[in-house]
Amino acid sequence: MAEHIFEILAVTRNSDGTAHIAPMGLRQRGELWLLAPFRPSRTLDNLLRERCVSVNASDDVRIYAGSLSGHRDWPVAACRQIDGFRLTEALSHRELVVERVDDDRTRPAFFCRCVAEQNHRPFAGYNRAQAAVLELAILVSRLDRLPADKLDAELAYLQIAIDKTAGERERTAWDWLMQRVNDHRERHCA
Repeated sequence: MAEHIFEILAVTRNSDGTAHIAPMGLRQRGELWLLAPFRPSRTLDNLLRERCVSVNASDDVRIYAGSLSGHRDWPVAACRQIDGFRLTEALSHRELVVERVDDDRTRPAFFCRCVAEQNHRPFAGYNRAQAAVLELAILVSRLDRLPADKLDAELAYLQIAIDKTAGERERTAWDWLMQRVNDHRERHCA
């Protein structure tokens, strides 16, 4: 049976007190939630230092794309139970406290307990373009590990959804991520 991985936006606190937003997969393990950021990453460093995180659901795919493409200026608000931040425009968020870390050279596993959760507004669902942007964001986060032919095939398929159902937000997010893809290709094909 396939494991459920929920695509969320993790908001951790940097050492200077500012918010760091990163898209990440979240898994449930009984009553705990599992985050496993790759080394090296700012999210990993912040989790090790701060021992807490908010995980946010959003239907604005620009935030996912922006976190991977340098467009990081999204409004945040203080959390209620942890010393950290949540996305102001989140549909919902959970505040998690790290209970245990299973160290690993590539991807340490952070097992977290939920200490607060809040729904801010209803989720209407994703349209196909939003889902395509999320899939492209995952691909962009793995550009150094993907063969070029796999990337090309995925892009061709995802482009269909963008062409048929994308609005302004989805096209903006798609363009930001495609710039990352094109920059990667220029660096590795030149």
